[in-house]
Amino acid sequence: MNTETVRPAVTELRLSAFKTHRGLTLPLTRLTLLSGESGSGKSSALQAYEILARLGSGESLARAVGEVAGSPAACVPAGARPDAQGRRGFRIGCTVDGPAGAVSLDLAVQAEPELRIVGERLTGGGETLLTTALTDPDRPTVQAAWHTAGATPVTRAPLPDDRLGTSLLPLRVAGKTAGQRLVLAAAEQVVVALRSAFVCDPQPEVMRGAGAGGTGGAGPDGACGADGADGAGAAGAAGGAGRGAGVRRSGREAGLRGGPGKPGGAAGAGGPRKRKGSSGEAGGWSRDTEGARAEGRLRSSCDNLPAVLERTSQECARRHAVLVAAVREACAGPVEGLRAVPRQAGGTGESPAGAAVPAGLVGTVGPRAGAAGVRAVLDRGELGELPVEQLGDGELRFLALALVLLTGPEVLAMDPVGEVPSAHQQMTVMADGMDRCMDPRQARELVSLALRMTDRGHVRLLGTVRDPSVAEGLPGVQVLHLGV
Repeated sequence: MNTETVRPAVTELRLSAFKTHRGLTLPLTRLTLLSGESGSGKSSALQAYEILARLGSGESLARAVGEVAGSPAACVPAGARPDAQGRRGFRIGCTVDGPAGAVSLDLAVQAEPELRIVGERLTGGGETLLTTALTDPDRPTVQAAWHTAGATPVTRAPLPDDRLGTSLLPLRVAGKTAGQRLVLAAAEQVVVALRSAFVCDPQPEVMRGAGAGGTGGAGPDGACGADGADGAGAAGAAGGAGRGAGVRRSGREAGLRGGPGKPGGAAGAGGPRKRKGSSGEAGGWSRDTEGARAEGRLRSSCDNLPAVLERTSQECARRHAVLVAAVREACAGPVEGLRAVPRQAGGTGESPAGAAVPAGLVGTVGPRAGAAGVRAVLDRGELGELPVEQLGDGELRFLALALVLLTGPEVLAMDPVGEVPSAHQQMTVMADGMDRCMDPRQARELVSLALRMTDRGHVRLLGTVRDPSVAEGLPGVQVLHLGV
């Protein structure tokens, strides 16, 4: 795949039948904000994107739907009635632009009585590149047919009905004919775009628990709370607690270098229907939080922000200066600096101004870091240092989201495709309730920062806002109003 021309990116999200949405198509630009009243389906749109992203990363359907929506039934369109066999489901899809041109992926998912992918279609270059269909309900497979354009026009084989077939194609297609190479280029383009997603939902209460050396558990909703008004479900309201590890799959598990388990799942094609529980899966977005903590990689809830801040401030002084300038605009009172300092044993954890962080403490902060970690502080000049956990909810969320926008996949708890250089990829940040807890000035500053970063071409943003006026007069920001 020629990755030197266009970075793969999702440019359209289709909610054909998903929750409150029917026949909705959302064009996505580098910076797209969804606005609308409570219940208009803003969060639902991001959930559909996240389900696709998880499936593109090689995650099982049960895990992807369960982590994002809580239950398969929660994704079924409102008012949908079961057929004679008691089946109900949902349909979602996307278009990915990149070196292979525009490639469309559409999924039909049966949610009841059993969760499974019953249909998948991949199209691009004027060809139908992959189709799958459920032919035997008693087997955990679908019949797949992909474009060959050789002596045999199509190749047919069974694929597991709980995995995205597109992510498995690089394991099954040899690439000997022009048709096969087109299939590979299209499939890899879709996988690259979907895997380059990071769900960011800073949780102030969790961040304060970690910063103060507490348990780091998700406490009761504070003044900020989780914006569950759009039907985000239990999993969505939990935020980073369930999604904190971002995309944490190796390339072999995720598809491009070897899929989740045996290629194609053909081993199960001849036996009775049997499915493994998702609890035993390796990989996935919600695992390996200990690894993310040790590596100093920011999780979705941003509860390990001090360790990541300590790392980023040393790795790129220029971007850290941009972060400090942005925080200065968003926070009340003077801000002369932002840094990580050692946590003191048996005390409040505050350290003298300018204290160096011992090398052995790098990346050790976390919910159980206690005295052996670091904490983040604002330098208030003559007013001294202020631990960031003492900031308001809006200020904490601003700090975390700004840090995400100013970093990249190497600093976030995600695992984009390693075969493609990072300079040829675009990370997509998904921020539900982007302006939650913030006053208009803070929200405006955050959107302005996002605009500057997305203009550079390495990051995209899909967020939801309650007040669309925060983007007024900012060229390059697309605001889509839902529910009107």
